[in-house]
This record gives sequence, C-alpha cells and structure tokens, in this order.
Amino acid sequence: MTMLKVKVCGCEKEYEEGIRLARIAEDFKDRFTEDILLARVNGKLKELHKTLEKDSEISFLTFLDPVGRKTYERSAIFVMLKAFYDVIPREKIEKIQMDFSIGDGIYGELTGDVELNEELLLKVKEQMKRLIERKIPIKKRSVNTDEAVEMFHNYGMCDKEQLFMYRRASRVNIYSIEELQDYFYGYMVMHTGYIKCFDLVLYHSGFLLVLPEEEQPEKIGTVSGYDKLFHVLHDSYRWSSSLEIPNVGTLNRMISEGKGNDLILMQEALQEKTIGQIAEKAAKDGEKRIVMIAGPSSSGKTTFSHRLATQFRALGYTPHPIAVDNYFKNREFYPRDENGKLDMEALECVDIEQLNEDMNALLKGEKVEIPRFNFVNGCREYKGDFLQLKKNDVLILEGIHCLNDKLSYSLPPENKYKIYISALTQLNIDEHNRIPTTDGRLIRRMVRDARTRGTSALETIRRWSSVRRGEDKNIFPFQEKSDVMFNSALVYELAVLKLYAEPLLFSIPRDVPEYDEAKRLLKFLDYFLGIDSELIPKTSIIREFIGGSCLKV
Repeated sequence: MTMLKVKVCGCEKEYEEGIRLARIAEDFKDRFTEDILLARVNGKLKELHKTLEKDSEISFLTFLDPVGRKTYERSAIFVMLKAFYDVIPREKIEKIQMDFSIGDGIYGELTGDVELNEELLLKVKEQMKRLIERKIPIKKRSVNTDEAVEMFHNYGMCDKEQLFMYRRASRVNIYSIEELQDYFYGYMVMHTGYIKCFDLVLYHSGFLLVLPEEEQPEKIGTVSGYDKLFHVLHDSYRWSSSLEIPNVGTLNRMISEGKGNDLILMQEALQEKTIGQIAEKAAKDGEKRIVMIAGPSSSGKTTFSHRLATQFRALGYTPHPIAVDNYFKNREFYPRDENGKLDMEALECVDIEQLNEDMNALLKGEKVEIPRFNFVNGCREYKGDFLQLKKNDVLILEGIHCLNDKLSYSLPPENKYKIYISALTQLNIDEHNRIPTTDGRLIRRMVRDARTRGTSALETIRRWSSVRRGEDKNIFPFQEKSDVMFNSALVYELAVLKLYAEPLLFSIPRDVPEYDEAKRLLKFLDYFLGIDSELIPKTSIIREFIGGSCLKV
C-alpha cells in the first residue's frame, strides 16, 4: 500500500493512497465548531467524496466560510426539492422556481396542479427531516452535454435544457439524491445529513427556505422586515418573466436571434420611466427639498443621481448634487477597524455636525460654502463653491449613510426623501440556480476599478469581503427606511460585462487564494453569450462601469 505525506491544519500525517477526504476530515473534526463541508487540496476546492492521489496540503471549510455557506445553501435547496417531489406527485408539479434571497432565506414559488399552503409546507418540511436523518449520499457524475440536454427535456426542466443548448463545455456535472437528478452551479455536501438547521414558511405568494444565520449556523436566520425589498425584487422578476427572459437560456436565445438591441432599448426605457416616476413622486410633495440616495458598492449611485437630476430639471426644478464624501473629516480623525486599519466607511468619518449645520442653513435660504474632500492628501478643503437655494431648487445628497437618520439628525423629516438603490439581479441561471446580487456587483466593480483606478481583479476580489462587511454594517440595516427603492440591475448587463471581466479574471494566478473565486466567476460568465457594448446608450448605468458615459461618472 502506497502511503502519502499529507499536511493538514499544520500537522504532518500519512494516509494511504485513494483515501476519501471525508475520512481525513473525521480525524480533524474536533478542531472545528461546525461541520466540515469542503476541503481545499493544494489550493483547489474539493468535495469530501473525492480521494487523495498524491502528497498534499489540505485545509477544511465550514459554514462559516463564504464558499461553505453557498455549498450549504444549494445542498439545502436540493434536499427541499427532493422532499417536494416525494410529497407531491411529479405530474402535478409544473415548476419549483427559486428566485432570490430575502434576509437569510431563499424565496421560491410553486406552480402546477397543487395548492401551496401551510399544511403542504409542513409535509415537505417533515419529509426534509426524514431525508436528513437518513444521511442519503448526494452523488455526482459527469455526463455528455447532449445527454444532459435530453435528460432535462424528459424531466420537463426547460430552463436547464435551454441553458445547456448554448454552453460550449462538452461535459456537465449532475447531482442526484436517490432517483432525483439535477444540475447545480457549484459544490455540494456529501450527504443530506449535513443540513441540520432550516425552516420552510409561507411568504407572500410563495415560500421561503430559511437558512441559518451567517455567523451562527446553529440558529435559524431572520426573514422579517424586508417588505420593500421583496416587492422590488418580485416586480423585477415578474417584469423579466413577462418578456420571457427569466433566465440565462432565454437571454441567450434572444441574443442569438439578433434581438439584443431591442432588449437594451426596452430595459433602458423602463429604467428611465422609473427614474422619472421617482422624481415626480418627490416633486409632488413640495416640502421634499433634500433627496437622499444610498446604496451598496457598484450599485450605480452616481449615474442614477445624474439621471434623477435630469428628470428634476424636466419638471422645472434646479437640482444641486452634493456628495456626502465631501464632508469627510481629515483622515487623522478616522476610526480604525478590528484589524487596526482605517475604517473609511464608518459614519464617524463624516463631519455630521457641519453637514447638518450647512443643510439647515440652505433650507433657510442662506448662502453656504460647500467643501470638497481631497482624497490625495486626506483633507477637507474650501474652494469657493457657494450655494444658495431658490424656490424650486432641490438638494441631492449621495452617500452610503444617507438612509441612516444619525447622518441627518437635525434635518426636518418632512424635507427628506430617501432613495435606496441597488443592483438587484432579476435573472437566474435556471429555475434552481439563482444569481446572487453580490456576483453582479462584484463583476461591475472589477471592471470599473480596472478601468478607472488601475486595480487588478485579484485586488478587487481580495477586498470584496471587507466591502461586504461594511455594507452589512452601514447600508443594509437601513434599506427599509427608504421612501422608494430603485433596482439598477439591467437584465442584459452580464452579457456585456462578460467581455470586459473575462480577461481580467484570466490574469489571476493559480497559486493565490483568490483563484477559486476567479475560476467560479469564469465558469459563471461562460453561461452567457456576449453583447456588443456599442449598442448601449451613453446615459446607461452600465456605462459607469465599462466607460463611454456622457455623464460625469
């Protein structure tokens, strides 16, 4: 028997050739507070059913790792689908569609000759528990793409059938739980017994598969308090479905038929109409003198602000955009995060008192000198930018903290109109594989930062977790306080961004930790046919990222 030298969690060990990673994980499970879900072998992610064939260095991942959480999520969805098909005769199910995330839950809808109610969900939930208790293996096999297309055709899974008609890869990985076979974009746990914490509840016209909290895997997550977000997401999905482009396969079909330009014009027209309606709504209330815009990274806040300003001008108002960033304190006064680094996204970086003093003075009709922040030397400067509001003037404040009432504590509530903007992806890969909104924003940021800041894709991916932590702390808790939400995602945008992002991702070396994420994103972008950016209007939000905007972005 050939013995392999293995370094695991800093320990030197020997294991026989061909041993399963799951068996090695058993020896180290006591070092982790959570179940080991995946392994990283010589820098590459591996599912636990894989075997060891050479000397290796191994680390393990749990739910507390982002890739581990995603693995848990898609495995839980698969177990839930199996339970639905066990409880309901297959011929009565037309489709089980997993749409988008709400808090710690995934929203889905059931269509077919069956009524979705609490009694049915309870039966499905109990069946999920039985499947989990049995620890049924989640098997994986590779099949020819043509075979996969035929299989999904026979299953009536039209979304998957169409998806693989446009895929260049010759092989497809198929997962199975007993007789149920399906395709999933990403890794799976080894058996159903790993899904220990979940819930299944009615939610609006569908249901929520509720997952554990991100940092407390033993605790069911939160799904309440997201009504505004739900309606924006739901309306976006209904709109894309009404155009018969709910997923990547249908988007690719439209592109291949030469209808890409029609799609772009239609989507841009809808966004312009929505921005106009937002301006009209704010203008109807004569007291709304300060429009406050907030949103996460790469949501398109700058372009949106300019286009909103144009709509105000069309209504006879004079808008005055003001970036909250210009009220930053001098850099030496910034707080530091838990790692001792400057926390530039903390509310304490802003001179709140000066901001409130100036805004109140403007509301009273006084002349105010607006500062500029010099990001090169880290100091606030005054360059003679005086402003005095007239009768039909509107202030447009843009910044990540604009929905936090602590930022504008002294401004009269009746004078404030709050807008939350985010790129809420309205497209899915197929009925069971959703596209997280964070993926779309990450790709946007990667393309923009490479073009405008000379930042590599490697560095953008490396910083992304820190950016997300800042959003979780400073932006997302306040999104439901907005008067209106705007979805900046464009149904066609990933087909455009693909052409810019792929070369950047290919530049990431194989021997760095960020390579796994680059590989995942490249696989993801491979699902899309490309669209020529020349077709995109110069006012489009996507121009903020790829360049060519006629606005100052």
